[in-house]
Amino acid sequence: MFKRYNKFVNIPVTGRHQQEEASMIRGAIFDMDGLLLDSECIWQKGWYEIAGEMGISLPDTFTSEVCGTSGPQMETVIRRSYRVDDPRPIMASCQERVYRYEEEGVPLKPGAEEILSGMKSSGLLLAVGSSSPIEMIRKNLEKAGILTYFDVLTSGREAAHPKPAPDIFLLAAKKLGLSPEECYVFEDSPSGVEAGCRAGCVTVMIPDMVKPTDEVRARCSGIYPSLSDAWRAINDNKL
Repeated sequence: MFKRYNKFVNIPVTGRHQQEEASMIRGAIFDMDGLLLDSECIWQKGWYEIAGEMGISLPDTFTSEVCGTSGPQMETVIRRSYRVDDPRPIMASCQERVYRYEEEGVPLKPGAEEILSGMKSSGLLLAVGSSSPIEMIRKNLEKAGILTYFDVLTSGREAAHPKPAPDIFLLAAKKLGLSPEECYVFEDSPSGVEAGCRAGCVTVMIPDMVKPTDEVRARCSGIYPSLSDAWRAINDNKL
């Protein structure tokens, strides 16, 4: 299990290519919103409430454009979609609403505890790499009962550049003491998938609000309906 290339890792190898063939998966990095927790719909509720209060209609492409973004990229989407010069008050208002909605707890996505428990029992190191603030990550994972599965937590606030830049996953892998090539990345958004691929991780998409594009299908290592399906594929040596 978790061998990315050939199974004969006990054969002596030399040279970079052969060393890559003998490499193994030793860790996994998970996004949070829309991947581990069914929280992306809460963010969308906040965005659309604000638009309604402002008396505007968001474009049909809004959900696909905003999912998985943060920082300057999110600012660009909000500025264009809400037709404002300064998007920061809208972003702050949405985050405050999400905090309030999440006080009651956010349900786990199907298969989340199954894959985390299975990977932890198999000796993999686990991390979260989320664009959310670290206090929100910790609080939500604790309320969902899965915080103790993770060895490290990494927030987008710690990364120099937000997704789709690879920084957050490179940092999470570094915190785990692993190379990116030794890590799975699990994501639900095209922006997150691009970040994982650019980091050099074995990137897997579990679609939530946004369907995978042809470009995403071509780049990532696998697309599965749920984390349970991805875990099954790993156990069957298909991923």
